[in-house]
Amino acid sequence: MSVGNRITSDDQLARLLQIGIVLEEVVEARAYHHYSSLDAELDAAVEDLLEHAAEESADHRRRLEDLIEDLDVESVPFDEIEGLVEARYGRTQPDDFDGVLYDALCNEETAYKFYDDLIEAIEASDAEFSVNREELIATLSAIREEEAEGVEEVTAIMEKR
Repeated sequence: MSVGNRITSDDQLARLLQIGIVLEEVVEARAYHHYSSLDAELDAAVEDLLEHAAEESADHRRRLEDLIEDLDVESVPFDEIEGLVEARYGRTQPDDFDGVLYDALCNEETAYKFYDDLIEAIEASDAEFSVNREELIATLSAIREEEAEGVEEVTAIMEKR
């Protein structure tokens, strides 16, 4: 399912929110992967960045799960959603990049773009959802803003090097 499609039902919205949850799980797992694979000489700024990314992703997952709970839908099996995410967003592995910061930047940019596209699709839709549209957009916009801040944070660290 592409975010670019019009969202016409709670079921479509729930699947897209579930994709967001899996994306956040990927970001969190990759941050922990980098954190655990780096040596004791880990730069404090990078260590803080990875820790913050993992914590923020966990928070985003909780907020997305809350939105899904408020929808009048049945849950989609995790393996279906994971397959959608893998096909669309999982083409790279943590070690495919020339360093932790490039991977972190890719993760933040991917998440930002996903939320930006999702908000755009919701705003373009005339469907009525079983959740308050304004609250839905406000929650997703806040998450998108946090992803934008993450991009800026990673970029600032990269520029200092």
